Amino acid sequence: MTTQALPLAQPQTSFWSRLGNARRYIMIATVIGILLLITVLIGRVENTVADIVASFIATTITFATPLTLGALSGLYCERSGVVNIAIEGMMLGSCFFGFIAAGYFKGLGLPDQTALWLGVLIAMFSGLLFAALHAVLSIRFKVNQIISGTVINILAVGLTGYLNRQLFFQQGAHQLQSAGTLSRMPIPLLSDLPLIGGVFNQPPITYLALILVIVTQFVIFKTVWGLRTRAVGEHPRAADTVGINVYKMRYANVLIGGAIAGLAGAFFTLQSVGAFEPGMTAGRGFIALAALIFGNWSPVGAFAAALLFASAQAFQINLQFYSALVPPELDFLKKSQIVGMLPYVLTMVALTGIVGRTTAPAEDGIPYEKGE
Repeated sequence: MTTQALPLAQPQTSFWSRLGNARRYIMIATVIGILLLITVLIGRVENTVADIVASFIATTITFATPLTLGALSGLYCERSGVVNIAIEGMMLGSCFFGFIAAGYFKGLGLPDQTALWLGVLIAMFSGLLFAALHAVLSIRFKVNQIISGTVINILAVGLTGYLNRQLFFQQGAHQLQSAGTLSRMPIPLLSDLPLIGGVFNQPPITYLALILVIVTQFVIFKTVWGLRTRAVGEHPRAADTVGINVYKMRYANVLIGGAIAGLAGAFFTLQSVGAFEPGMTAGRGFIALAALIFGNWSPVGAFAAALLFASAQAFQINLQFYSALVPPELDFLKKSQIVGMLPYVLTMVALTGIVGRTTAPAEDGIPYEKGE
């Protein structure tokens, strides 16, 4: 007598589980929608809903700029197998040296915008130098990559703080004249669109961030360079076997990431504020790293996560603007410290894996030993 094998019972999965990666985008859209709704309900007494929504969207895009660039910086590093928690230090060092350079070039008599663009280039070069240090320590000397990144973060805080005091606050110190900030560049027709017009009326670094998301998505997943980058991050031994130089690919990607982190640093002093304050990056490098993880090491996913965290900052700014209209039962929202915690709270929630697991490159953080 022959017996037939009984079919195995299929595990029951919830609808939420079956959504997969789409859960992240649903959560992001939901949280942003809630924050926007609260802002509209409070501010509609003095402004139209359209004006409030347009302001919220434009502000969110602005605040997402350094987070997006920081996340892309980490993506190039980690897709090639090098953990980069030094994004914060790279951004802080770059915003300081970019500011110094722009002021110096202005002192030479160059037009403000020309001096600022030269400052942006110096900021990117500064980020590249910090990244080179991280690459040498991590790839050449195989230092623990978390420790290497921590060293760079501490170095950036100490170096910028010391130079800031010596250059500007010691007796007889030189008074650097700020070159101002990069001018907005409205895109004809698009900047006049309702609601989203403010997205197309931004300074140049914001446009560069949006362009880099698209470029990086294409490079990482559609080009030979991207294939090799992912190969040395996932299976470096196999990549080495087919002739890919693992060390060179990792060095190159870490340096690219450093230059992008430098562009993120330039945002603070050359596009946003026009001045330098010690520690002015305020942990945004770590939030950018959280956006990278929450976005599952994908450029588009990291950008979406950056929008989530940036919307919390936009919510804080709008609440300060409409603080007089906040109803008594929501008085706690007037306390800027409470609302200011929101981006960091969202960061922790995102990293708990509440919307699904994220999968890092298999060899991320593991030094490669040729010939093992």
